[in-house]
Amino acid sequence: MTDLLTDSEFEKFRKIIYDKSGITFSATNRSILDSRLKEKLREKNLASVQDYYNLIMSDEGEMKTMLDSVTTNLTRFFRNQPHFDALVHYVIPHIIEEKKKTGGTVIKIWSAGCSTGEEPYTIAMILKSLLPPPYTFQITASDISLKSLMVGQQGFYPESRIQGIPSEYLSKYFIKTEKGYQVCKELISTIKFDYHNLRNDSGMRNLDIVFCRNVLIYFDEAAQKACIDRFWDAMGKKSYLFIGHSESLFGMDTKFEFLKTDWACLYQKNL
Repeated sequence: MTDLLTDSEFEKFRKIIYDKSGITFSATNRSILDSRLKEKLREKNLASVQDYYNLIMSDEGEMKTMLDSVTTNLTRFFRNQPHFDALVHYVIPHIIEEKKKTGGTVIKIWSAGCSTGEEPYTIAMILKSLLPPPYTFQITASDISLKSLMVGQQGFYPESRIQGIPSEYLSKYFIKTEKGYQVCKELISTIKFDYHNLRNDSGMRNLDIVFCRNVLIYFDEAAQKACIDRFWDAMGKKSYLFIGHSESLFGMDTKFEFLKTDWACLYQKNL
C-alpha cells in the first residue's frame, strides 16, 4: 500500500504533534500516523494532506481532534494488579499515617492519561472499600482524547470490557443492563474527568498519588523529563508516583526516589 505522507509531510506532522503533545512519531510508528490521516482526509472530504494541515493550523478544535485520533487508548480494569496491591498494602497506609500528623482527611489522586476511565474507576472502587472514616478521596482523571473522556464520564462499558473486576465490586458499583454495565452514580461522583495535555502544567498541587502508566513511552527523553518535573510540582510531601511497568526514571535527572515494595516498584516524593 502506498504511503500517504511524503517524507517532508511526515516531518511536518511529526513536528506539530510533538510540539503540541510531546508524542513522538518515528519511522517505526509512521504507518499509524499515515493511516489516521487517511481517515481524516476521508472524513473531511479533503483532497490533500496539506489541506488538512492548513485546517489544524487554523482550527484549535480540529487540532485537538487530530491529537485525539493519533493517540492509542489501551486500558482495562485492574490493569497490572501488583500496582493496586501496592496501593492497598503500602501507599494508602503510609498516606493515612501522614494525614494523621497534619490533620488532613482528603486523599488527592490524579489519573493522568486515564483513557476511557477504567483506571480511575478501579482506584475509586478500591478506596471506597478501603478507606476508614473520616478519610475521603478526590480523583482527577485526565486525557488528551476527548472521545475517551466522554466514555469515562458516561461510565458505561460493554460486557467484554468489565473483565478483571472482582465480583463483589461488580455487584456493588455497577448496574447490569441489556447492553453492558453502567457505573453507579455514587462512584462516578468521586471522579472529575478533565481534558489535559501533559505538555502543560495541570495547575494541581499537593497531590498524594499520581498514576501515569504507559504514557511516557510515547514521549522522547526531553518530553519525559519535562512531564516528570511537572508531576513533582503537582505533588505534595510524602506522595507517590506510579508509572507503567515497562517505564523507568532510571538515568533521568529527577528528585523522585525509587521505591521497591513487596508488591510493586514505584516512585516517591520523599520530603
